[in-house]
Amino acid sequence: MSMKLVILGLLMENDSHPYQMRQKMKERGMLHYIKMQEGSLYYAIDTLAKADYVKAIETIKHSAGRPDRTVYRITESGRRLFQELLDKQFAENKAVYHPMYAALAFAKHGDPKRIHDLLQGKLEEQRKLAASLRELYDSHIDQVPRAVLHMMKGRLEHAEIELRWLERLAEDALNDRLKEYGKPIEE
Repeated sequence: MSMKLVILGLLMENDSHPYQMRQKMKERGMLHYIKMQEGSLYYAIDTLAKADYVKAIETIKHSAGRPDRTVYRITESGRRLFQELLDKQFAENKAVYHPMYAALAFAKHGDPKRIHDLLQGKLEEQRKLAASLRELYDSHIDQVPRAVLHMMKGRLEHAEIELRWLERLAEDALNDRLKEYGKPIEE
């Protein structure tokens, strides 16, 4: 659903061919914010076209072995589907399950040094991600509507919170505190 919503949303902005859509997605850093498979773009466009939610309005011919590019426009039924998908996304409530939660349930039985070393790698990745998201947000303040800034800021804040959480967790692993009971997590 996310890919269809993104395609229809981009076509709400203006007519476009898939390569332009992919470029806009990259420029806006959408793969940082939206769970979607980049390779599913063409399949989703074909599906939307077959259902008459988008229509091909022009084919740009290229020479020298470059593929032709088909420009698409959202249809009236596509606009209705866009609103339905938008409503569904705003109404959806999903719990977030971190991939490490299952491991944390049993970390008291693990080797704290190994856990710490693994967390150090995650920390480095998270620092890079947070810095990248900060740069993306700062560079788009004058380029995107406020709703998009909320999305970017929300993802940045999640990354920063994850970073602080990983730092506390790594410190506890380093100090062999993962098996302690009865002590709150310090801020």
